[in-house]
Amino acid sequence: MAEINIKEYEKRCQDILEDDEVRFAGLLDEFGKLLAGGYKQNINPRLTEEQHDSVCKELASRVAKRKKYDTELGHVKYSASRREHVVIMSFPIYEKVIMIVAEPHVNIDRLAFRIIEKLGSQWGEFFGK
Repeated sequence: MAEINIKEYEKRCQDILEDDEVRFAGLLDEFGKLLAGGYKQNINPRLTEEQHDSVCKELASRVAKRKKYDTELGHVKYSASRREHVVIMSFPIYEKVIMIVAEPHVNIDRLAFRIIEKLGSQWGEFFGK
């Protein structure tokens, strides 16, 4: 299991937050605890802190469960859920996950490509090798 440089991912999350369509960018551990990043300044998070923590735990759990089929289906590059008020995306990185909350009108694939560029162009980082 690779070690992740939290300070490096703090910089990457801040870089992602510069995207106009991104509301939240955070690095979560396998239990959903926020390690780096957060909400954009002056943004309404739409959730209480308790609700946000619950969403993070649920997302981390789903990411871990998806690894079950990596051999048959390949590694998950990213996953997205379009809701009425936001889009929530996850990018698995080793045992951690980058969680993104974006505006509801965003083009998911284009945003995913921009985020992957900012996280690092090496797909190996997403494979958890």
